[in-house]
Amino acid sequence: MAETGLLLSYYGDDLTGSTDVMEALELGGVPTVLFTGRPDASLVARFGHCRAMGLAGTSRSETPAWMDENLTPAFEWLRSLNAAISHYKVCSTFDSSPEIGNIGRAIEIGRKVFGQDCVPLLVGAPQLKRYTAFGNLFAGYRGRTYRIDRHPVMSRHPVTPMREADLLKHLAEQTAMTSALVDITDLRLTGRAAIVDRVRAESDFFLIDVDGPETQLLAGEELWRVARAEAPFVVGSSGIEYALLRHWAAAGIAPGTAAFAPAAAVDRLAVVSGSVSPTTERQIGHAVANGYVGIELDPLALVGENAEAAIAGAVAAGQKALRDGRSVVLYSALGPNADRGSEIDRVEGARHRLGRALGTILRDLVRSEGLRRAVIAGGDTSSHALGQLGIAALTVRMPLPQSPGSPLCVAHSGDAGVDGLEIALKGGQVGTDAYFEAIRLGERL
Repeated sequence: MAETGLLLSYYGDDLTGSTDVMEALELGGVPTVLFTGRPDASLVARFGHCRAMGLAGTSRSETPAWMDENLTPAFEWLRSLNAAISHYKVCSTFDSSPEIGNIGRAIEIGRKVFGQDCVPLLVGAPQLKRYTAFGNLFAGYRGRTYRIDRHPVMSRHPVTPMREADLLKHLAEQTAMTSALVDITDLRLTGRAAIVDRVRAESDFFLIDVDGPETQLLAGEELWRVARAEAPFVVGSSGIEYALLRHWAAAGIAPGTAAFAPAAAVDRLAVVSGSVSPTTERQIGHAVANGYVGIELDPLALVGENAEAAIAGAVAAGQKALRDGRSVVLYSALGPNADRGSEIDRVEGARHRLGRALGTILRDLVRSEGLRRAVIAGGDTSSHALGQLGIAALTVRMPLPQSPGSPLCVAHSGDAGVDGLEIALKGGQVGTDAYFEAIRLGERL
């Protein structure tokens, strides 16, 4: 174990991905804290009992130039924690491009900061219905499993559509580094360690397949062995944590399980959503059909010259619903057919400003109405919205095993009106149709 006692440090490329890692670790009995910005020593000391520490970022929606400027100090902070493993966390759907969310560039930066010749990459996470076989990524959607380039949603992502399922080919468009694959048949060989070591010696990064519990355990063993051989920097989805946890539990390094007290229901819930996903569309429809007040927001107004007035109007509408004793969901799109991304992108920086506007609306509703529970829907939205709430750190209040990757969290803040807020940060594709009401009721659906 590292001298500090930390098993793992990580940087999440968006907020919901960061809470996904935290949930996986907590379910495996590894106490974890997620910081929303690089913390000072006193804040770190408050969470000295934790065995994993994360830093929430926004790199999934940023350019390579942004990464050059921001990922280097972030990775240097990870390295300073001296954890046994340091993880750059990417989305399990791997959506990225040379221009936005470039995973190849992140690997290059990590190799340099950690002084590491070769970087392990793992994406498969069966717990999330994500699988890799012979280098190709597959993802579940509404009871079926699709190759990612044929996935009904991710193949049509509005910013970074996945048009290639072979992940090493996909990354070849983002970096000139050499790559290799340790596939599902390699993992099952008794000589897999020799195969991994040969691949490490011959490539700049390599992908490890995971298609089920057996290969996940074997991958976890190899990740841990390689990390102990002076290669602690790894890249991938929360499949990294799920694989490590299988090994840690088998080796007695971590318990493998944890218990959580149930969360009581609250009378009112506020939701803000910037997601254009059909999953979120169904969740909004379900909420409205079950008594929530739905408030449609004009995304262009929220990023335009009169944004302050648009935000104030949204807050007033939300306050009215909440004061009537109703829960409320404020949304800037209702499904992919309502996506106005092409119009939004005409305004420089507008996507980030939209997220911040939604965060401002939620902050004002939480403060004025004394709310104790809230939801932000949309991965990129969450990354930019949460910064408006003055939250310094998050811990897990209650995992949602039937909606993995979107736990109910507790906010830690110097703002008394926000400190202790229970908040869920939901990626667009995450959750059952009843997700919002399950959060209000405190149900582990």
